[in-house]
Amino acid sequence: MNGDIEIPVLPKRIVAEEYIGSLIPLGTIPVGAPGLTLQNMYFQEALQDVTDTGTYGKMNAEKIFALDPDLIITGNNDSYPTLSKIAPTIVVPYGELKNAHEELTYFGQLLGKEKEAADWLAEYDKRIASAKAKVDKAIPAEATFSIMENADKTTYVYGDNFGRGGQPIYQALGRKPPAEVADEIMEKQWAELSAEVISKYAGDYIILTSNTRTVESFKSDPLWGSLPAVKNDRLYVWKEERSWYYDPLAVLSQTEELADWLTKSK
Repeated sequence: MNGDIEIPVLPKRIVAEEYIGSLIPLGTIPVGAPGLTLQNMYFQEALQDVTDTGTYGKMNAEKIFALDPDLIITGNNDSYPTLSKIAPTIVVPYGELKNAHEELTYFGQLLGKEKEAADWLAEYDKRIASAKAKVDKAIPAEATFSIMENADKTTYVYGDNFGRGGQPIYQALGRKPPAEVADEIMEKQWAELSAEVISKYAGDYIILTSNTRTVESFKSDPLWGSLPAVKNDRLYVWKEERSWYYDPLAVLSQTEELADWLTKSK
């Protein structure tokens, strides 16, 4: 986070390239955001009147200038030289704020909305605790979980802070990764896997992002169908529009969605 920036008191016209999922719970709707963010299903409705400022990581400076912002929020250091010429700009690089509590607390203090942050987090904690209690009752504590993505004949495995379900599974629900994931993936957060080693990183349960395949297609696949998680109906497949996001609103919704699946018929 870059400091020594004069932040306006109670800014009214914020352009946010990142962290919108922490602004909405505070009752703060930006005037501009990247097009990809506006497509986020978890807060698409709240952003209907927000101006598209262009591509994430390469926002359109002219569009932003026309919005007359009094504060710009980004996670991209490369954007700072351009954006800071338009309005006071805060850079919070991805990964510096590790969870919903850190995000809401930081932005609550930044925007003078500490009470709104505390109130929202209290409700968040209540709902997360309810989901966790439900899962803890149904799933043994020693069960292992893997977060994966299958795309274009390539498979990736993820840690606890890179979307795809890592935050809800490992952080919110407190579930364990396989030893290989804990030892090799958690620090760097992701890795590409060859077909030969997928089984090495596959836990008792697999949360898998795929835009083109279903549970049934993985079951009929010789490689995937041989994995215990797949054979035992412990594979959850969802599309990237639901799994990629990792903001507090998304994590809360994802946690409850996964908790419902994990406790179904148990």
